[in-house]
Amino acid sequence: SKARKPRGVSVVLRFFCEDEVLISAQIRYSVPEEVQEGYVVGNIAKDLGLDVSRLGDRRFRIVSASKNGLFQVNQNNGVLYVDRKIDREEMCDNNSPCIVNLKIVVENPLEIHYVLVDITDVNDHTPTFPEKQQNLEIAENTLPGARFQLQSTRDPDLGVNSVRSYKLRQNEHFDLEIRDRGDEKVPFLVLQRALDRERKAKHELLLTSIDGGNPPKSGTLNVTVIVLDINDNRPVFSQEVYTAQLQENVAMGTIVIKVNATDLDEGSNGDVMYSLGSNLNRKIYDIFDLDNVSGEMRVKGNIDFENTDIYRLDVLASDKGTPPMTVDCRVIVKILDVNDNTPEIEVTSLSNVVPEDSKPGTVISLVNVLDNDSGVNGKVLCTLSSNIPFELKPSLQDNMYSLVTKNNLDRENTSLYEIKVTATDFGQPPLTAEKILSVQVSDVNDNSPEFSQNPIEIYLVENNAPGASIFSVSASDKDILENAAISYNILRGDSVQNDMSSFLNVHPEMGIIRSLKSFDFETIKKFQFQVLATDAGNPPLNGNVTVNVFILDQNDNVPVILYPVSANGSAEGVEEIPRNVNAGHLVTKVRAYDADIGYNGWLLFSMQEVSDHTLFGLDRYTGQIRTLRSFTETDEAQHKLVILVKDNGNVSLSATATVIIKVVEPKEAFAASDVKSTVKEEEENNVTFYLIITLGSVSVLFVISIIVLIVMQCSKSTDYSSKYLQDTNYDGTLCHSIQYRSGDKRYMLVGPRMSIGSTIVPGSNGNTLVVPDRRRRTSGEVRNEYVIGTVILYKIV
Repeated sequence: SKARKPRGVSVVLRFFCEDEVLISAQIRYSVPEEVQEGYVVGNIAKDLGLDVSRLGDRRFRIVSASKNGLFQVNQNNGVLYVDRKIDREEMCDNNSPCIVNLKIVVENPLEIHYVLVDITDVNDHTPTFPEKQQNLEIAENTLPGARFQLQSTRDPDLGVNSVRSYKLRQNEHFDLEIRDRGDEKVPFLVLQRALDRERKAKHELLLTSIDGGNPPKSGTLNVTVIVLDINDNRPVFSQEVYTAQLQENVAMGTIVIKVNATDLDEGSNGDVMYSLGSNLNRKIYDIFDLDNVSGEMRVKGNIDFENTDIYRLDVLASDKGTPPMTVDCRVIVKILDVNDNTPEIEVTSLSNVVPEDSKPGTVISLVNVLDNDSGVNGKVLCTLSSNIPFELKPSLQDNMYSLVTKNNLDRENTSLYEIKVTATDFGQPPLTAEKILSVQVSDVNDNSPEFSQNPIEIYLVENNAPGASIFSVSASDKDILENAAISYNILRGDSVQNDMSSFLNVHPEMGIIRSLKSFDFETIKKFQFQVLATDAGNPPLNGNVTVNVFILDQNDNVPVILYPVSANGSAEGVEEIPRNVNAGHLVTKVRAYDADIGYNGWLLFSMQEVSDHTLFGLDRYTGQIRTLRSFTETDEAQHKLVILVKDNGNVSLSATATVIIKVVEPKEAFAASDVKSTVKEEEENNVTFYLIITLGSVSVLFVISIIVLIVMQCSKSTDYSSKYLQDTNYDGTLCHSIQYRSGDKRYMLVGPRMSIGSTIVPGSNGNTLVVPDRRRRTSGEVRNEYVIGTVILYKIV
């Protein structure tokens, strides 16, 4: 068979077997790395002389390869092409040559062909240093000419594509020297000029490696030369004098200032240690602490502006070289005042007791305010509590005040003042102090004794026991102690109204009023006196009260029979009536009088003895005796009636009158009446005379009562405690009645004939009536209506 010669060298070997023919051949191709996918390496079918049209039927294929997947064959045309990007350095590292073995199989008949593909190098790699950075340490006292080896580059490419030269960026201290060591070029750094670390402690160099490709590629190495120090420099402070301001009372550990000293040397030669000077005051070491490494000065103890307002310290800085070098500086710390002192109030009291009649401006105390702070923190405003009659007067000296009275004092309103003095400074925030001053207001006799009620009305039952207490007065005085010690006495005058005061006595201390005599309602019904209350002040002050005494009636008078009265003065009389009188004929009328009033003077008539109850009747209220029926032939000619006259007091008093009635024939009765008329005229003249006297006396009392009532009406409020009135009694009986008011009720002491609408009050001893109080309210005002009765004296017939 014949074979077509491919690119490269091809060696064809044929082996013949008995059953089939085994044909083997070898072809070698060359392809550069980094070609694109699909790149045609060669036409194996053409180079082997195979029938291209039968490649598919004969299953033309690659069955093995040393590098799987890099190459593929086309069964349609037998072309070998690159199926994946090829990297020679990855496949073969630095081995040369780089061969890929392929095994091609064709069946019917079976043929095995070996294809060798040589991967050729291209300049696809840049020279690379093992590290991007190389540091060299060179002492600053190293002599010129010293050599220091640098890193060599690696370039995976081969031949002319590998590293060919090195280049160093120009500088003033170093040069580059290249030495060949076998197939490797090694760069060296050569010191050309002496180093000074304090001038330049670090040198940045750039080393470039260049390969021989076309175009050439290069890699760089950063070379840092660190100049090692020797102790040839002393520390230097950034400032010769440090100044700091610090507020007092700052917290422990507060940084005051940070000193800084630099040493151009390095390492231990440049390590600076700080310390306080040894010649300072010992208190400074208790107040400040200096960090020997950082140079920070912190507060260690209590900072008090009031003790020290400025501190001066010496600070040393030393390096760790051998021998060490030391420098010093001055630190000045100014302390700022803060408002940390509360004002103090000192009071110098001239007197804790002030008379209430002190004039405004009277000095009570001296007030001194202290504040240890300075500036505005030490300025203090002093004030007093509000609504008090005192004020502070500033003096010429700062923070000195006088506490003086501002207004008039009145012990009766306020006897003790708790004065709060407040001192506030002007700091931020302000501090405040308070102090309480107790000022006692002493009493002066500026208040007169006063009675709680004026006038006073007393209701006294007649027939009181002489020497017994009838009332007690009490006055109050707003003053205290002896200025409020009250004594009582009764004012006595020469007028008729004050004559009764001579029968009264008052206890000088207790105010108990006693009567020295027994009063008789029938003699005096009212009188008035004045009680004087005098305090023990100097000069003494006094007040008086008017006491109106109303005498209340008791049932102490027995009814007096006015008719019938015999010649010898006994209550006995004879009446003659004709026998032919009809029923209801007025036989006679028993007349009686009771000096008491009200129920005590309310008289009732009853028959105590009567000869014939069916013949005569007695009106229990008027005392009239009338016939109940006409006389008959069988009736007696003479009848005796005993009439009982009884008042209505709790303990009734009574009197009896005897009436003898003679029944005569009409002619005899007429003659007897003429004789009797003459006698009666004489008796009536005497009785009329006594009645006129009585009427005059009662009228005078009535006029006095009206005047008193008018005066009381004008001087009192509308709620009168009592009103005394006179009222008419029933016909034929002369008696008195009194109306008086207490609170919202009006009382009346009356006889048997009472006003319409009156009601008996239970529990009033049966002789007291309550008269409804008819009031008419108009426009918010209350008008009380009172009825003033009159005393009417009937002529007794």
